[in-house]
Amino acid sequence: MEAKESLKTHIAKTASLTDDEFDHFFSHFKSRRFQKGQFIISGGDIVDSEYFVVAGCLKSFFINDDMKMFILQFAMPTWWASDYNALYNHTKATINVDCITDAEVLCLSNDDREKICSELHQVEHFFRWRTNKGYVAAQKRLLSFMNNNVKYRYEELLKLYPELHDTVGKNLIAAYLGVSRETLSRL
Repeated sequence: MEAKESLKTHIAKTASLTDDEFDHFFSHFKSRRFQKGQFIISGGDIVDSEYFVVAGCLKSFFINDDMKMFILQFAMPTWWASDYNALYNHTKATINVDCITDAEVLCLSNDDREKICSELHQVEHFFRWRTNKGYVAAQKRLLSFMNNNVKYRYEELLKLYPELHDTVGKNLIAAYLGVSRETLSRL
């Protein structure tokens, strides 16, 4: 699906925009392609954009002082990714975002998002709805970490996102679940 149509379908689930309003909204995005393994955001970067995934799969992750990777998010088509702390608070990135597969994304700068939200109420509504959904998902994931064993979390992940099994290696799924690859293999 073409990038413009993918974003239009995604937005239409929540916000009603005329064709002219959508074209104006879409004009604020820049299309970019990345190769598998390429970084979109690296720790220490200045972050000024968020990324809507058109095709491919990204991961957002943190590497601690012991060089252990913690994956915060897999971003598949119609998902958004960035280092939101760095984006909103104008700090340097602590979260990395890279490509698990070749990817096509639409970049929206923070300034352009704020501008378009002030111009079009429906776009502001969409971003508020998306932020709320993201917050709820983060709470659910945190509660699952606190209340469920690894086997349950693994099965829950694959039930919610079956395409991850074929797209993402077990070492990355283990990092997302907060366990070693060996622990995941025993499941």
